[in-house]
Amino acid sequence: MGEKGKSFAVTLLFLGCLTVSSVDADSLSAPLNVTVKTLEGNSAVVTWDILEGDLVIGFAVTQQQKDVRMVRFIQEVNTTTRSCALWDLEADTEYIVHVQSISSSATSPPSDPILFRTPKESEKLASKSPDEVTMKEVGQAAQLRAGELIIIVVVLIMWAGVIALFCRQYDIIKDNEPNNNKDKAKNSSECSTPEHPTGGLLRSKV
Repeated sequence: MGEKGKSFAVTLLFLGCLTVSSVDADSLSAPLNVTVKTLEGNSAVVTWDILEGDLVIGFAVTQQQKDVRMVRFIQEVNTTTRSCALWDLEADTEYIVHVQSISSSATSPPSDPILFRTPKESEKLASKSPDEVTMKEVGQAAQLRAGELIIIVVVLIMWAGVIALFCRQYDIIKDNEPNNNKDKAKNSSECSTPEHPTGGLLRSKV
C-alpha cells in the first residue's frame, strides 16, 4: 500500500471516529429506576434517575390505562426535576407508565414499562386510621380555629359597643327626667285659674 493509500485509510478512520462520537453525544440513555410512589386512590407520583453525564433538560411521561388505547402524554422542558405527578386516576385500575429523557437535540428511548394498580376506595379509607392526622389537616384545623376566634372577637366587640351605647342613652334619658318633671309642673301652674281672695265677688252699688 502506497503513501496515498495509508493517508486515505487514516482519514476514513478519523471520520468514522468523529461520526461515532457525534452519535454518542447526541444519543440519550433511557431513564433508570423508574418507580411509582405516594400511591393514592386518584393520584400517584412517578420518580426516576438518569445516567450520569447525560445532558438532560426535561422529560416526557406516557401514561396509559391497561387495555385502553387512550394515552396521556406529559412533557416538561427546562427543568431538572426527576418526578412527575399523575392525577385523575381511577380507583382499582391498572396503568402503564413510560419515561423518556429530553436533551436540547434528542429524546431518549422509553424506559422499561412500569405497571401499577391504584387501590380501591375501601382500601384507601381503611389504610387511614381515625386517629391519623396529616400536617395538611393540622394546618387546615389551625386556620379554622383562627377564623373562629376572629369571628368571636368581632362579635364580642360589637356587643360591647351596643351595650355601651345603650348605657349612655339610658343615662341621658335618666338625667333628663327631673328636668321634664319640673317643666311640666311649671306649665301646669301657669295654666291654672288664679285664686280669688276670700269674700266672694264684689257687688255693684245700686
